[in-house]
Amino acid sequence: MDQKVNKISGGTIISFFASAILCSIVIGIMILYNPHNRSWYTYAENNSLVITGIIISFLFSMVIQCKSDLKRMNTYFDNMAITDTLTNVYNRRYVDENINRLFKSVSRSNSALTVMMADLDFFKNYNEIYGHSKGDKCLISVAAIFTQNLKRDNDFVARYGSEEFVIIMPNTDENGARIIAERLLEKVKAAYIPHEKSEISERVTISIGVTTGRSYKYSGDDFINKAAEAMQKSKQDGRNRYTAMNLE
Repeated sequence: MDQKVNKISGGTIISFFASAILCSIVIGIMILYNPHNRSWYTYAENNSLVITGIIISFLFSMVIQCKSDLKRMNTYFDNMAITDTLTNVYNRRYVDENINRLFKSVSRSNSALTVMMADLDFFKNYNEIYGHSKGDKCLISVAAIFTQNLKRDNDFVARYGSEEFVIIMPNTDENGARIIAERLLEKVKAAYIPHEKSEISERVTISIGVTTGRSYKYSGDDFINKAAEAMQKSKQDGRNRYTAMNLE
């Protein structure tokens, strides 16, 4: 963050030269109407004007730089507040604060909304055998797989619990949801992250719960709870699979 804040922005450089040119024009006009303009540089007051113009240009550019730094810092801290620092996807706070706004947007077009909840199978066992450092790397890898396999700009992933992720996909119906769920299952398995303590596979797998509905009929909690219920059904049925439950 420090490097970003201390870097001189292009706007600062432009503002410095713009203010320097403006000051030069004003000073030039003042000198032009000075009866001694032919040898203006020999007069102390003219030199003072030039120095003053340079100082004003410098101060003006520093004000622009400070504003640019402040804006950049505010953006940085705003992003920190809604981003999971480990996996670099959204966090639960972002979901809780934005899901109802998202529902209203989808409702206006009467479109379907899909919410998925995914959980890493036997992740507690994974941490026990490999340690929390490798457990963190595993979470980062799985989060990246989720993100890379969402094709629409409005789709997003959020870390919702320790090893739980929520995937929200506006304008996605049941068929689209099934395609994405199957793809995520396959991509996580294809990553071949070893898991010696898994009771169902030699690699890391996930269990997914999927729910789809028309958002104007339900609340954010309805979608999240149904997706969690479907995920638990996947676990009960043997894990490494998805279960779809339609809110309709």
